[in-house]
Amino acid sequence: MVEYLDEQEFLLVFGKNLRRLRKSKGFTQEELANEIDVEISQISRIERGVISTSITNVNVIAKALKIAVSELFEFPPR
Repeated sequence: MVEYLDEQEFLLVFGKNLRRLRKSKGFTQEELANEIDVEISQISRIERGVISTSITNVNVIAKALKIAVSELFEFPPR
């Protein structure tokens, strides 16, 4: 059974997952921001679940981290 999250919870879980993957690949927020040509504050806000990001940014982030896009959506069981 697929479990769905409300919008805010989804943003928080996505952001935590991005932070975990970014760190596991050895990137700082600044390095990732520079790599994908966005402001550092945007990475910070995504990771904190304050803002959502576009699907095209998700693709660019995955490419920069050298991971499959799907990894950004592999959330731990609740």
